Order: sequence, then C-alpha cells, then structure tokens
Amino acid sequence: MDDFLLKAKIPRVLIVDDERIIRSVLNRVLAQDGYQISEAEDGQQCLDFCEKELPDIILLDAQMPILDGFDCCQQLHQIYRQDCPPVLMVTALDDEKSIDMAFEVGAIDYVTKPIKWAVLRQRVRRLIQTGWAIKELRQLAFVDSLTQLPNRRRFDEYIHHEWQRLLTEHAPLSLILSDIDFFKAYNDSYGHLAGDGCLRQVATLIQSSLKDRSTLATRYGGEEFAIVLPNVSIVDAKSIATKIMASVHASQIEHKFSSIQPYITLSFGVACTVPIQQQSVEQLIETADRALYEAKQKGRNRIACIALSCQIDDMAELTEGLWQELA
Repeated sequence: MDDFLLKAKIPRVLIVDDERIIRSVLNRVLAQDGYQISEAEDGQQCLDFCEKELPDIILLDAQMPILDGFDCCQQLHQIYRQDCPPVLMVTALDDEKSIDMAFEVGAIDYVTKPIKWAVLRQRVRRLIQTGWAIKELRQLAFVDSLTQLPNRRRFDEYIHHEWQRLLTEHAPLSLILSDIDFFKAYNDSYGHLAGDGCLRQVATLIQSSLKDRSTLATRYGGEEFAIVLPNVSIVDAKSIATKIMASVHASQIEHKFSSIQPYITLSFGVACTVPIQQQSVEQLIETADRALYEAKQKGRNRIACIALSCQIDDMAELTEGLWQELA
C-alpha cells in the first residue's frame, strides 16, 4: 500500500451493480490497490449502506432494478449535499443523453463498459484524492478548531438551505440556542485554558445527545451553541434541549462561581416555525435569541420556547407563545 493510503484511513470503495460478476471483478481489481471494498446490488442498498457509513467513493451502475443509478445519485446529493461521496458512474450506456443525465444528477465522472482497468484505477485514485482535499478545505472553512463542531459560517449556510427546502415541503424547522451560564465567571476564576476545556466538554455532550443525521450542532460564538433541527416540532425540540441539559447536569463540570449551581449549567432558547414566504430565517434566529434571553432573565438553567407560526399542529399547549421550564 502506498503513502497516499497510509497517510490517513484506508479508503472505502462502495461498488453498486446488480450483476454479481461485475461486482466481483471490480472488487478484485480495486482490492489490489489496498482499498476496503463494500458491495450493493441496487440503488436502495446503496442508500441503506450510506446511512451507516459514507464511503470515500461510489462506483455506481446506471441500470439497476428497484432504484437505478441516476435516481440513486440524485437522492445521495439531496440527502448528503456537500458531504456526498464522489460518484463514478460505471455503465454500458454510452449515448449522449445518458452521459448528460449522469452529470446532471451529480456524478463526478463516467466510465463505460467494457472497462479499461488501468483508466478506472487511476480515476478512482484521483477522485478519492480530490474528495479528501475538498474535505480538508471544508474542515478549515467550516469547523471550529476548538470544539470541532461546525462553525458560525456553516450554521448560516445550513439553516438557509434547510429553510428553502422546508419552505417547499411545508414541514417544521426548529432552532435551539444554548448558552453556558456564568461562563465569564468561569473563565475569570479557572483560567482560559480551563474555559477552553469546558467548551470542548459541553460541545461533546451536545453532539452525543443528537442522533439524527440532519440535525446540525454548531458553535455559534463564544460560549453559545446553535442546533438546527429540520423536520422537528417545538415539542420534540424542547425534548432534545431537555436531554442535553440532563447530560450536562450528569457530567457535573465544576463551577464554584456560578450563582445557581456548583457546576456548569446551560440556558436554552427554542424557536420553531413552518417556513412561509412571509417569514425569514432571521426571524427564526431572532425568536430563538429572544427565548434564550427570557430563559436567562427567569433565572438561567432552564428552557424557554417560542413558536413563530400557528401552522404547527402540536402547539395547542403553547397558546401564549412562551413556555419556560426549570430543569
């Protein structure tokens, strides 16, 4: 195995083809280059595999039963967006319409059968290298170096994207803003190195409390975190905030200089709406910020929720628009 494969993890290649003999030959050829190989028989199996583990590249046949390569590729990009692995179409279709369609649905490259193995191996290698380089650039641009959570730039990109998507789907979008209580006192008393360690611990606790792939937890700034929750009602968003709060309480990160508890606590502002043309992302963010302010004004270490829209079915219990709950 060469230096390219040794410098990081061993690349995972997913071969998707309904013909067993094709999968077997591709497996044998690419295994010579030291890749980890996985196989799927159709597009649906490909999607199922990616739910568990995203490969470094997908070799995708165009013509398959259940879900063909074109629809599969399109769905992969809809689900994973910028995190979608590079897709290399490997197919017998060589007409102009099929080639155009492959690139339209998001394929990065296109190889026709019968396959020229030397060409295929070089293209696979190049696409993996390119994919890794793009990931490294995104890491620098969109990840907070201290907490390793996505940063404010990524938050802005993601929440605007989800707003537009849910605007057409008429589905709810929730936002949680969370702030570490009395963090300035923590920094002043324990020192900035300890403060950095506290931020890392809280970030880890927040991330470990979230299971849905579409949920994005970010470092919003300073000691504040933002969690974008597509397709999540305000009741479910409040439950997620409660889970995070319980996790932070259970960790009992010492904070002797807090006015409310001898350990680190968080305040939460939760906002939710079903996006409509008359509203904006900025209104959702402002509402979550207002809820967070309300939680802090009421004593901190609590959750405040505000619903922007009366379109949300399960909001009957929130008719006054605001709900605070002491942890």
